[in-house]
Amino acid sequence: MKTDQILEALQTQKPLVHCITNYVAMNIAANVVLAAGASPAMVHAEAEVADFVPIAGALTINIGTLSPDWVSAMQKAADAAKAAGKPWVLDPVAHFATPYRGEVVRDLIARGPTIIRGNASEIMALLGAATAGKGVDSGDSVADAEEAATALAKAQGCVVVVTGEQDFVTDGSRAARISGGSDIMPMITAMGCSLTALMGGFAAVSPPFEAAVAALAMFGEAGTRAAQTASGPGSFQVAFLDALSQIKPEDLADDANVQWL
Repeated sequence: MKTDQILEALQTQKPLVHCITNYVAMNIAANVVLAAGASPAMVHAEAEVADFVPIAGALTINIGTLSPDWVSAMQKAADAAKAAGKPWVLDPVAHFATPYRGEVVRDLIARGPTIIRGNASEIMALLGAATAGKGVDSGDSVADAEEAATALAKAQGCVVVVTGEQDFVTDGSRAARISGGSDIMPMITAMGCSLTALMGGFAAVSPPFEAAVAALAMFGEAGTRAAQTASGPGSFQVAFLDALSQIKPEDLADDANVQWL
Protein backbone atom coordinates (compact mmCIF):
# COMPACT_ATOMS: atom_id res chain seq x y z
CA MET A 1 0.00 0.00 0.00
CA LYS A 2 1.14 3.53 -0.79
CA THR A 3 1.15 6.30 1.81
CA ASP A 4 -1.91 8.05 0.40
CA GLN A 5 -3.84 4.76 0.28
CA ILE A 6 -2.97 4.05 3.90
CA LEU A 7 -4.19 7.47 5.02
CA GLU A 8 -7.39 6.95 3.02
CA ALA A 9 -7.88 3.62 4.80
CA LEU A 10 -7.31 5.26 8.19
CA GLN A 11 -9.79 8.05 7.54
CA THR A 12 -12.37 5.69 6.04
CA GLN A 13 -12.15 2.89 8.60
CA LYS A 14 -11.49 5.12 11.65
CA PRO A 15 -9.85 2.30 13.62
CA LEU A 16 -10.12 2.12 17.38
CA VAL A 17 -6.66 2.56 18.93
CA HIS A 18 -6.12 1.25 22.45
CA CYS A 19 -3.58 3.62 24.02
CA ILE A 20 -1.85 2.79 27.29
CA THR A 21 0.18 5.94 27.64
CA ASN A 22 1.40 8.27 30.37
CA TYR A 23 -0.37 10.98 32.34
CA VAL A 24 1.45 13.75 30.51
CA ALA A 25 0.52 12.42 27.06
CA MET A 26 -3.10 11.33 27.42
CA ASN A 27 -4.77 14.51 26.21
CA ILE A 28 -2.52 15.36 23.28
CA ALA A 29 -2.27 11.71 22.18
CA ALA A 30 -6.04 11.34 22.11
CA ASN A 31 -6.45 14.62 20.22
CA VAL A 32 -3.79 13.69 17.66
CA VAL A 33 -5.43 10.33 16.95
CA LEU A 34 -8.82 12.03 16.58
CA ALA A 35 -7.49 14.81 14.36
CA ALA A 36 -5.86 12.31 12.02
CA GLY A 37 -9.12 10.42 11.58
CA ALA A 38 -8.94 7.45 13.97
CA SER A 39 -10.56 6.81 17.36
CA PRO A 40 -8.55 6.69 20.62
CA ALA A 41 -9.35 4.78 23.82
CA MET A 42 -7.18 5.60 26.84
CA VAL A 43 -7.83 2.36 28.71
CA HIS A 44 -5.26 1.24 31.27
CA ALA A 45 -7.06 -0.54 34.12
CA GLU A 46 -5.56 -3.98 34.71
CA ALA A 47 -9.04 -5.46 35.17
CA GLU A 48 -10.23 -4.63 31.64
CA VAL A 49 -7.32 -4.33 29.23
CA ALA A 50 -7.33 -7.99 28.20
CA ASP A 51 -11.02 -7.70 27.28
CA PHE A 52 -10.59 -4.39 25.49
CA VAL A 53 -7.60 -5.20 23.27
CA PRO A 54 -9.46 -7.69 21.03
CA ILE A 55 -12.09 -5.08 20.08
CA ALA A 56 -9.46 -2.48 19.11
CA GLY A 57 -7.64 -2.30 15.81
CA ALA A 58 -4.26 -1.86 17.48
CA LEU A 59 -2.59 -1.37 20.86
CA THR A 60 0.06 1.18 21.83
CA ILE A 61 2.10 1.03 25.03
CA ASN A 62 4.10 3.98 26.35
CA ILE A 63 6.09 3.57 29.59
CA GLY A 64 6.43 7.28 30.37
CA THR A 65 4.89 7.20 33.86
CA LEU A 66 5.20 3.73 35.31
CA SER A 67 3.60 2.13 38.33
CA PRO A 68 3.27 -1.57 39.27
CA ASP A 69 -0.43 -1.68 38.39
CA TRP A 70 0.17 -0.08 35.02
CA VAL A 71 3.03 -2.45 34.27
CA SER A 72 0.78 -5.42 34.94
CA ALA A 73 -1.85 -3.90 32.66
CA MET A 74 0.75 -3.38 29.92
CA GLN A 75 1.85 -7.00 30.16
CA LYS A 76 -1.72 -8.30 30.01
CA ALA A 77 -2.56 -6.01 27.10
CA ALA A 78 0.52 -7.06 25.12
CA ASP A 79 -0.30 -10.73 25.68
CA ALA A 80 -3.91 -10.13 24.62
CA ALA A 81 -2.76 -8.37 21.45
CA LYS A 82 -0.51 -11.27 20.59
CA ALA A 83 -3.29 -13.78 21.21
CA ALA A 84 -5.79 -11.79 19.14
CA GLY A 85 -3.37 -11.11 16.29
CA LYS A 86 -3.51 -7.34 16.85
CA PRO A 87 -0.51 -5.15 16.04
CA TRP A 88 1.00 -3.27 18.95
CA VAL A 89 3.50 -0.44 19.23
CA LEU A 90 5.99 -0.03 22.09
CA ASP A 91 7.40 3.34 23.11
CA PRO A 92 10.31 2.62 25.53
CA VAL A 93 10.46 6.09 27.08
CA ALA A 94 13.76 6.71 28.91
CA HIS A 95 14.10 2.98 29.55
CA PHE A 96 17.79 3.42 30.38
CA ALA A 97 17.14 5.98 33.14
CA THR A 98 16.52 3.49 35.97
CA PRO A 99 16.89 -0.27 36.47
CA TYR A 100 13.13 -0.59 36.96
CA ARG A 101 12.33 0.99 33.61
CA GLY A 102 14.91 -1.19 31.91
CA GLU A 103 13.45 -4.33 33.42
CA VAL A 104 9.92 -3.38 32.33
CA VAL A 105 11.01 -2.71 28.74
CA ARG A 106 12.95 -5.95 28.46
CA ASP A 107 9.87 -7.85 29.61
CA LEU A 108 7.62 -6.04 27.11
CA ILE A 109 10.00 -6.57 24.21
CA ALA A 110 10.00 -10.28 25.00
CA ARG A 111 6.22 -10.16 24.39
CA GLY A 112 6.77 -9.31 20.72
CA PRO A 113 5.87 -5.75 19.76
CA THR A 114 5.02 -5.16 16.11
CA ILE A 115 6.72 -1.74 16.07
CA ILE A 116 9.22 -0.19 18.49
CA ARG A 117 9.39 3.62 18.30
CA GLY A 118 11.93 5.70 20.19
CA ASN A 119 14.46 8.46 19.93
CA ALA A 120 18.03 7.69 18.95
CA SER A 121 19.34 7.26 22.49
CA GLU A 122 16.46 4.95 23.45
CA ILE A 123 16.96 2.70 20.43
CA MET A 124 20.72 2.53 20.83
CA ALA A 125 20.42 1.68 24.52
CA LEU A 126 18.11 -1.25 23.74
CA LEU A 127 21.17 -2.96 22.26
CA GLY A 128 23.40 -1.95 25.16
CA ALA A 129 25.21 0.82 23.31
CA ALA A 130 26.53 3.83 25.20
CA THR A 131 24.38 6.90 24.63
CA ALA A 132 24.32 10.58 25.48
CA GLY A 133 20.63 10.49 26.39
CA LYS A 134 19.34 12.31 29.47
CA GLY A 135 15.96 11.15 30.74
CA VAL A 136 13.42 11.45 27.94
CA ASP A 137 15.76 13.58 25.79
CA SER A 138 18.02 12.10 23.14
CA GLY A 139 21.64 13.15 23.09
CA ASP A 140 22.39 11.16 19.94
CA SER A 141 21.53 11.73 16.28
CA VAL A 142 19.21 9.54 14.24
CA ALA A 143 22.12 8.68 11.95
CA ASP A 144 24.04 7.35 14.96
CA ALA A 145 21.16 4.97 15.72
CA GLU A 146 20.47 3.56 12.25
CA GLU A 147 22.81 0.60 12.63
CA ALA A 148 21.36 -0.26 16.03
CA ALA A 149 17.83 0.06 14.70
CA THR A 150 18.54 -2.37 11.86
CA ALA A 151 20.14 -4.88 14.22
CA LEU A 152 17.24 -4.60 16.66
CA ALA A 153 14.66 -5.07 13.89
CA LYS A 154 16.43 -8.23 12.71
CA ALA A 155 16.80 -9.61 16.22
CA GLN A 156 13.18 -8.95 17.22
CA GLY A 157 11.50 -9.55 13.88
CA CYS A 158 9.72 -6.22 14.09
CA VAL A 159 9.76 -2.70 12.66
CA VAL A 160 11.98 -0.19 14.45
CA VAL A 161 11.42 3.56 14.19
CA VAL A 162 13.96 6.19 15.22
CA THR A 163 12.53 9.69 15.42
CA GLY A 164 14.45 12.94 15.41
CA GLU A 165 15.68 15.54 12.94
CA GLN A 166 15.08 13.04 10.10
CA ASP A 167 13.19 9.89 11.01
CA PHE A 168 14.43 6.40 10.15
CA VAL A 169 12.31 3.25 9.74
CA THR A 170 13.51 -0.30 9.13
CA ASP A 171 12.25 -3.86 9.29
CA GLY A 172 15.79 -5.19 9.08
CA SER A 173 15.83 -5.51 5.31
CA ARG A 174 13.97 -2.44 4.04
CA ALA A 175 14.46 1.11 5.29
CA ALA A 176 13.25 4.66 4.74
CA ARG A 177 14.05 8.16 5.94
CA ILE A 178 11.25 10.68 6.45
CA SER A 179 11.71 14.45 6.55
CA GLY A 180 9.38 17.23 7.64
CA GLY A 181 8.21 18.66 10.91
CA SER A 182 9.58 21.66 12.77
CA ASP A 183 12.24 22.45 15.34
CA ILE A 184 9.44 23.73 17.58
CA MET A 185 8.11 20.19 18.07
CA PRO A 186 10.68 19.10 20.69
CA MET A 187 9.57 22.09 22.79
CA ILE A 188 6.10 20.57 23.29
CA THR A 189 5.75 17.77 25.78
CA ALA A 190 4.42 14.39 24.62
CA MET A 191 4.65 15.05 20.89
CA GLY A 192 6.60 11.82 20.44
CA CYS A 193 4.14 9.96 22.65
CA SER A 194 1.27 11.18 20.50
CA LEU A 195 3.12 9.99 17.39
CA THR A 196 3.28 6.50 18.92
CA ALA A 197 -0.49 6.55 19.40
CA LEU A 198 -1.01 7.70 15.81
CA MET A 199 1.30 4.97 14.56
CA GLY A 200 -1.02 2.44 16.18
CA GLY A 201 -3.87 3.78 14.09
CA PHE A 202 -1.94 3.30 10.87
CA ALA A 203 -0.81 -0.18 11.98
CA ALA A 204 -4.47 -1.12 12.35
CA VAL A 205 -5.10 -0.60 8.62
CA SER A 206 -1.81 -1.52 6.90
CA PRO A 207 1.37 -3.61 7.24
CA PRO A 208 3.70 -2.33 9.99
CA PHE A 209 6.58 -1.00 7.88
CA GLU A 210 4.27 0.97 5.61
CA ALA A 211 2.18 2.05 8.61
CA ALA A 212 5.20 3.55 10.34
CA VAL A 213 6.25 5.46 7.22
CA ALA A 214 2.73 6.79 6.67
CA ALA A 215 2.37 7.94 10.28
CA LEU A 216 5.71 9.77 10.12
CA ALA A 217 4.87 11.36 6.76
CA MET A 218 1.54 12.68 8.05
CA PHE A 219 3.03 13.86 11.34
CA GLY A 220 5.88 15.62 9.55
CA GLU A 221 3.56 17.28 7.06
CA ALA A 222 1.37 18.60 9.86
CA GLY A 223 4.45 19.94 11.66
CA THR A 224 5.66 21.72 8.54
CA ARG A 225 2.28 23.35 8.01
CA ALA A 226 1.87 24.36 11.65
CA ALA A 227 5.27 26.07 11.71
CA GLN A 228 4.15 28.44 8.96
CA THR A 229 1.68 30.20 11.27
CA ALA A 230 2.84 29.43 14.83
CA SER A 231 4.71 32.02 16.87
CA GLY A 232 5.85 29.59 19.57
CA PRO A 233 5.10 26.27 21.27
CA GLY A 234 1.64 27.25 22.50
CA SER A 235 0.26 28.39 19.17
CA PHE A 236 2.12 25.57 17.41
CA GLN A 237 0.23 22.90 19.34
CA VAL A 238 -3.12 24.36 18.25
CA ALA A 239 -1.93 24.86 14.67
CA PHE A 240 -0.55 21.31 14.59
CA LEU A 241 -3.89 19.73 15.50
CA ASP A 242 -5.65 21.91 12.95
CA ALA A 243 -3.13 20.97 10.26
CA LEU A 244 -3.37 17.28 11.09
CA SER A 245 -7.15 17.38 10.68
CA GLN A 246 -6.84 19.02 7.26
CA ILE A 247 -4.39 16.58 5.64
CA LYS A 248 -6.01 14.49 2.91
CA PRO A 249 -4.68 11.39 1.14
CA GLU A 250 -3.78 13.38 -1.96
CA ASP A 251 -1.47 15.56 0.15
CA LEU A 252 0.79 12.55 0.71
CA ALA A 253 0.43 11.01 -2.74
CA ASP A 254 3.88 11.92 -4.05
CA ASP A 255 5.82 10.78 -0.93
CA ALA A 256 7.85 13.97 -1.30
CA ASN A 257 9.28 13.70 2.21
CA VAL A 258 9.98 9.96 2.06
CA GLN A 259 13.34 8.59 0.93
CA TRP A 260 13.13 4.85 0.30
CA LEU A 261 16.44 3.13 0.91
